[in-house]
Amino acid sequence: MSDEEEMQRIRLKKQKEYEESLYNEQMNTEKEEREHYNEEKKKILRQILTPEARERIARIRLVKPDVADNIEQQLISLAMSGKIRNMIDDDTLKKILDKIIPEKKEIKIVRR
Repeated sequence: MSDEEEMQRIRLKKQKEYEESLYNEQMNTEKEEREHYNEEKKKILRQILTPEARERIARIRLVKPDVADNIEQQLISLAMSGKIRNMIDDDTLKKILDKIIPEKKEIKIVRR
């Protein structure tokens, strides 16, 4: 192998290592941002929801994670805009959920 080929191989190896380190750094930054966002979200939800209401949302998350995220986002949005003044208890959350989550349509099949 000539010196030039050896230098090219080393350059490519260094370039690959550099790109991998940039990728890892970016992934770590995104992970930290997600964790920070989740911590802030939990903090706000603790301020506006009673423990029973938070527990209800946690149970909803087990079945429908996207619905739970949507509810949390709407509640955080209302809290940030100042429309929520008191803590939301479980009964109030049930009323909110009735408005947000559409009722299931039941289909009855009658055999004759």
